[in-house]
Amino acid sequence: MQIIFSGKHMEVTPALKEYALTKLQKLSRFFDQMLEVHVVESVLRNQHIVEVTMTANGRVIRAEERSPDMYTSIDLVVDKLERQLKRYKGRFISRSHQSLQGHKPTEVLTTALEEVPATLQEEEEEPTIVRTKRFAVKPMTPEEAQMEMDLIGHDFYVFRNSQSDQINVIYKRRDGHYGLIEPTVD
Repeated sequence: MQIIFSGKHMEVTPALKEYALTKLQKLSRFFDQMLEVHVVESVLRNQHIVEVTMTANGRVIRAEERSPDMYTSIDLVVDKLERQLKRYKGRFISRSHQSLQGHKPTEVLTTALEEVPATLQEEEEEPTIVRTKRFAVKPMTPEEAQMEMDLIGHDFYVFRNSQSDQINVIYKRRDGHYGLIEPTVD
């Protein structure tokens, strides 16, 4: 397992690295192969923020937490990741059993759509596009896309619908349910 630490507006101390490493290693029991973990620690307005993006078994899992103390933020983000992994571990196992029973194995989109923190500015500026992401869109069902979206902790997810072979977007609605956008050409 490769763990990459970086800091924004702060230097990551060896004590913080060691503490985060100890906490994150307990998550390795959920996967056979954990390839990379990227930990970003930052301080913003007296809030200590920890963002963790994990790549394991071809899946991307992301969580972010903030608190007045960096050690508390690390504890909170690891707890959040553990809850996510426990919730989806059952789905991973059941899907692998289905594929062993002759069902078509699914391909998974392995990209993290990272959120860019808003720049603090005194003046209001007109919003502009500040970042462009390119990623391979692989076929999956809307249910698989929903699971992937929940794993990376975003409100929307772009994927190729394996049933229609069209690009679709699944999104989380305010009422807690999900919506699916299926574009049509008129």
